[in-house]
Amino acid sequence: MLNIAVVGLGWWGRIVVDLLAGSEKLRVVRVADVAPQGEASAAQRALPFSSSFEAVLRDPQVQGVVLCTPHSQHTEQIVAAAGAGKHVFCEKPLSMTRADVLRAIAAVEQAGVALAVGHEKRFEPPVQEVMRLLQSGALGTPLQVEANFSQDKFLSLSADNWRLSAREAPAGPMTATGIHLLDLAVGVFGEAETVHASVRQLGSQLTNGDTLAALVTFRRGGHALLTAILATPFAGRFAVYGSQGWAEVRDRTHPEAPEGWTLTTCLRGERAVAVDIAPAPAVLRNLEAFADAALGVAPYPVPREQMVANVSALEAIFRSAASGAIERVEN
Repeated sequence: MLNIAVVGLGWWGRIVVDLLAGSEKLRVVRVADVAPQGEASAAQRALPFSSSFEAVLRDPQVQGVVLCTPHSQHTEQIVAAAGAGKHVFCEKPLSMTRADVLRAIAAVEQAGVALAVGHEKRFEPPVQEVMRLLQSGALGTPLQVEANFSQDKFLSLSADNWRLSAREAPAGPMTATGIHLLDLAVGVFGEAETVHASVRQLGSQLTNGDTLAALVTFRRGGHALLTAILATPFAGRFAVYGSQGWAEVRDRTHPEAPEGWTLTTCLRGERAVAVDIAPAPAVLRNLEAFADAALGVAPYPVPREQMVANVSALEAIFRSAASGAIERVEN
């Protein structure tokens, strides 16, 4: 059992705390938030509360931290946690720049602690089956990824919420949901080479953008066409097209409360086959994979070089959304 502190008790932080109440691998022993309402959330759950991150790091009972904090804080918090000998699970994006993610990873490697990131889509059973089909060669050479992750949960946020800040969430839909799709594309193709992204404010009050489209090319070939919208009801789709077949995953609900998926596959010379996949707690499975890594049970299944590749491409998408031009990805 890994004793952890959840840092940040906003919408997602509260979901994580409640989800971990049923875990057999992680125990929440402390929560922290700088906002006054955080203490009330902690009291409702009968959990010790800290108003500072430093207090969490001083707690000898805390073996690891789960960071559900604003994006710009992640790198410094990872470095500080590693320096205190704490294992780190960080919500996405791990960092906002390639230089910062390299610094964060260097800190955890020097400290010898585990590092995990909140890309729960990698732990969804149908996505894992698509990756298995790719690795087995059943789909042939991967040619293209097409994916969408849209939601309208942010429409009710107050204008001063950090998720609507151009500083904390540049290219708004990208840091909200598109980053998950970019992560999956990196899992298929590896390091990105160029990006061309467009972000618009078309159907909401979200001033950092509500509609994203991005074309990503990869060093070893292949494209990813990624879309994310924050002004439409939930939609989730991940499809991989290969030289011998294709596979598509469609989500039924948002990952916070999964109700299952539909997986459709089509191999050359055969009819497309669609199967229903039962709900599974992908968010919890990711967190428990972090616990396994921290306790030496099994390596964390997302390679650190892919964590770096994802943030490197993310930084280029920020530049492209601002410039309107094709931007090269630093590798």
